Amino acid sequence: MAEVGLVRFAQVALDVAQATVPRYRTCFSKHQFSQPQRLAILCLMRYEDWTFREVEVRLCEHRELRRALGLASVPDYTTVYRFLRRLYEADLEHALQEVVHRVPGIRRRRATVAVDATGLAQGAVSTFFVRRMYHHTQQPLPWRHWLKWLAVVDVERQLILAQSARQAPWNDCANLPALVAQAHAHTPVGCVLADAEFDSERNHTFIRQQLHAHSIIPAKRGKKTWRIHGVRAQMRTDFPSQKYGRRSLIETVFSVAKRKLSCRAPGRCLLTQRRQALLLGLTYNLYRL
Repeated sequence: MAEVGLVRFAQVALDVAQATVPRYRTCFSKHQFSQPQRLAILCLMRYEDWTFREVEVRLCEHRELRRALGLASVPDYTTVYRFLRRLYEADLEHALQEVVHRVPGIRRRRATVAVDATGLAQGAVSTFFVRRMYHHTQQPLPWRHWLKWLAVVDVERQLILAQSARQAPWNDCANLPALVAQAHAHTPVGCVLADAEFDSERNHTFIRQQLHAHSIIPAKRGKKTWRIHGVRAQMRTDFPSQKYGRRSLIETVFSVAKRKLSCRAPGRCLLTQRRQALLLGLTYNLYRL
């Protein structure tokens, strides 16, 4: 990561964490490492795609990094892992909103957002190994579940406004209203762009009646001979292709996050993988900040 140095990133991550996370979880805490310090360490881990053991080694080697985080000593890797397990998703949501509010510039109009999902690998299996196994056995690797990362992105600022993660394959059409409403709570939404996965009259109705915003979703579900009504019929007959073209910017956000940060959500259980995916979104916003 040549664009933003580790020390500078650690300082920004610690500043955001101190504004969103309580200093200590309970009054019975050891008070050796604060919660903002551990959250900043987790963001630093996702920033460089380190493992928990690598975090401990890098902090031991980097004196300026420890000074930026205010660490008198280096936490054991198990301390960071246990904090990740105890971390609330609401705390990550508040930290994400804090970063969005700190982005410089004054917004004079409602945001145009795009909704989409992408897959994150659960491990670090190389593509060369997959091709080699297929070459020798003529059979692909056994099918497994993967993690689906769903995000609402401001296409103008290319920031993640809301996010969620779950085990896939899964259809997220019903999750669009809650996620867009979460983004609308702190960033007024004026237009929602989504692909055919989110095509439903219920989503159009929610966006237009509840949020008073425009919705552009291609009506691809069902056969062409089916009679559809409402907004979906309008989308099929007169689709605004030029405005919909901006939806591709969310693919740019996913590409930058995967190339610059990580394309993995490692963990032995679904809970850890979900936390890793949400931390990836927070780290991406910190990187943009």
